[in-house]
Amino acid sequence: MNTGGPSADTAAPVLRRHRRGRMVAAGLVAAVVALFLAGVLLGSYLVSLPDFFRLLAGAQIPGASFIVMENRLPRAVVGIMTGIAFGLAGSIFQTMLRNPLASPDIIGISYGASAGAVAAMVLFGAAGFAVSAAAMAGALLVALLIYVLSHRHAGPSNAASSRLILTGIGCAAILQALVSYLLTRADVRTAQAALVWLNGSLNSSNWDRAAVLAACLLVLLPAAAALSRSLRGLEMGDDAAAGLGVTVAPARLGLVTVAVLLAAAATAAAGPVAFVAFLSAPIARRLLRGRASLAVSALVGAVIVLAADFAAATVLPQFLTNGTALPVGVVTGALGAPFLLWLLVSANRVGRGG
Repeated sequence: MNTGGPSADTAAPVLRRHRRGRMVAAGLVAAVVALFLAGVLLGSYLVSLPDFFRLLAGAQIPGASFIVMENRLPRAVVGIMTGIAFGLAGSIFQTMLRNPLASPDIIGISYGASAGAVAAMVLFGAAGFAVSAAAMAGALLVALLIYVLSHRHAGPSNAASSRLILTGIGCAAILQALVSYLLTRADVRTAQAALVWLNGSLNSSNWDRAAVLAACLLVLLPAAAALSRSLRGLEMGDDAAAGLGVTVAPARLGLVTVAVLLAAAATAAAGPVAFVAFLSAPIARRLLRGRASLAVSALVGAVIVLAADFAAATVLPQFLTNGTALPVGVVTGALGAPFLLWLLVSANRVGRGG
């Protein structure tokens, strides 16, 4: 009796999926490296690749040293880490709640960060690191509020997920109104600074912000990896996850905590860069033909932020703003809004049986 046939038939698709996953990841890593180098080397002041490596080795090149080491390089590093954090946060929420709308920038967490930052700027005159700290505190407080309100009455997992999303959308609307009110009470200079921050920008990136964000990722990335097995179980539903040995409530709380901290850290570093968390996981799924992957989602997030920032800082200013760099969130918002509309229209058609 030959038992090799079914095993081979089962193993072949798995091997193809793994091979495709490795190829996609390698392609995304190459894209991240290419965009990183483009952001550092290209612009109004061109830097050659040999000069870049000389600068990394400690050489001093008049003009290039400051432009690269104090401006472009920290900007690119913060951009990569911001994209990774947003991509992971969005993937965790969307996979765990089984809903493409379950993204930090849709369910209110980014709005919590925005409200905290704007309140600090308008009411207390905060700037720099104090604004980032207020943004992180605002995101954490709003996430806690959303979690508590959506879990007051336990019910089926699908209902709990929908309740969390709806609660988050409601909180986002309230916080958006609060931000608008605060801006009307601010002086012109403070309101202008707040609006730049609200669009999401890498213009103020520096090595201090990069160090803080790197420290956060050093803690949160291993935590996300440790919880990835539980996430795969929760993607199939709470009952299936429990059958696979996942302790549902602690795993869900841990995943929510990690995702919120990732989104809060990224928002504190670069502001609420629109739609990066929202777009990363769906693009990763499309590249992997339907499978979810935290690593690929993180790489997609990095690609989105680096590509959008290169367009905002280098390409578009030549045509639109007479050399003034745009906030990166302007470009990501222009990319994400059509996708959100398409998603809503598609969901409406499915709901009608179309």
